Amino acid sequence: MNTTQTKSDANLGQSNKYQTPLLLFIMVTSLFFLWGIANDLTNPMVSAFKKVMPELSNFEAALVQLAFYGGYGTMALPAAFFIRKYSYKSGIMLGLGLYAIGAFLFYPAAEYQTFGFFLASLYILTFGLAFLETTANPFILAMGDPKTATRRLNLSQAFNPMGSLLGMLIAQLIVLDALRSDDYPPEAYAALDEAQKVAIRQNDLEIISMPYIALGVLVTLIMLAFFFIKVPKTPQEHDKLSIKESFKKLFSNSRYYEGVIAQGLYVGSQIMCWTFIFQYVDNLNVSRGPDEQITATWYNMAAMIIFLSSRWMFTYLIKYYQPAKLMMIGASFAVLFSGCTVFVGGYFGLITLVGVSACMSLMFPTIYGIALNGMGDEAKIGSAGLVMSIVGGALLPPLQASIMDWGGDGFADLQILGYIPEVNFSFILPMVCLSSVIIYSYRSLSVK
Repeated sequence: MNTTQTKSDANLGQSNKYQTPLLLFIMVTSLFFLWGIANDLTNPMVSAFKKVMPELSNFEAALVQLAFYGGYGTMALPAAFFIRKYSYKSGIMLGLGLYAIGAFLFYPAAEYQTFGFFLASLYILTFGLAFLETTANPFILAMGDPKTATRRLNLSQAFNPMGSLLGMLIAQLIVLDALRSDDYPPEAYAALDEAQKVAIRQNDLEIISMPYIALGVLVTLIMLAFFFIKVPKTPQEHDKLSIKESFKKLFSNSRYYEGVIAQGLYVGSQIMCWTFIFQYVDNLNVSRGPDEQITATWYNMAAMIIFLSSRWMFTYLIKYYQPAKLMMIGASFAVLFSGCTVFVGGYFGLITLVGVSACMSLMFPTIYGIALNGMGDEAKIGSAGLVMSIVGGALLPPLQASIMDWGGDGFADLQILGYIPEVNFSFILPMVCLSSVIIYSYRSLSVK
């Protein structure tokens, strides 16, 4: 038995003795709620910026997701090195600080009316989220018996969609419903004089920035609360592997690096389904009467409620069934449902698009738990890889948006196979990506 294995086994044995203070567990779990707000407040902003700045193409508007999720890819590994050198508490404090700074930068971004400034603000905000996710996920895994680690992470992650629901509600009621740009058809907006357009844009950009600034205040208060709470070190923090040993163990573990790939493709699928449901509904509304118009946010919120309910259900079922087997079943149905959105379309396609969320609900924490199963101190570096994989949420939405641009700036300028609008066909991308989760689940069936 080599030294690395001995240390890892010792860590796992000690984990059983780690007693988590209830208040600390609640505080760390609150972080999952907190980044859920930011995630799903931001998803509808692709549609919002497209309305406020009509000169943007679908691809350019989708750069909101590139900026937001790109921060994960940039900062996850530095965050892992930081918490490895210092502590989980230090990582949480710095993460909350960056989160607040990015949120407060929305004020000057609105004043300058510059799309690039908004992207930079989101990018910095996500630096903070990268620190929080890189810290909180392995911390929860370390808070107790390794045998229940995946279930414990599913429990904490169940609070993430609660924050997402709040983010969606804020996006609809405070932002989208209040945008003046949305009150004008394209022809009427084009007929306005330049001063009127500037005033409308200024008003709408201030509306977009307002919830982020309020979120910055909330995050600052939570950061102060963490400053005064005592965070004991876990056994893994007392007995560290060298960085070389950590990387060697990670790259020799196929379950881990395949998990990083599966996580990236899953996150990209989730963001695509929750972002472009707005464009899917906009296209549906073209053929519907004035009294039959559909509000995309309510369907997106229904998807999140289903996502939340399913995650609680799966958290319970994991007690009795293999996580990998449950995930394989969910991923299979997700592929089927997204296929219906592509090839059947219409209102039925919208319902199946909402249904995909039920199938995705257990994927993030379950992939996370399976990929880091049996790891000790190297879980911090391993966590960074899994958080970096969230960059799938940055790269894949612009790719889906580019499919929608095949025929022009509209959503049905081109009919694929003679009958599929390009916006419908674009969901072929999440369908293919979710197929990878089926493969990873099957290859992980030996992991309890």
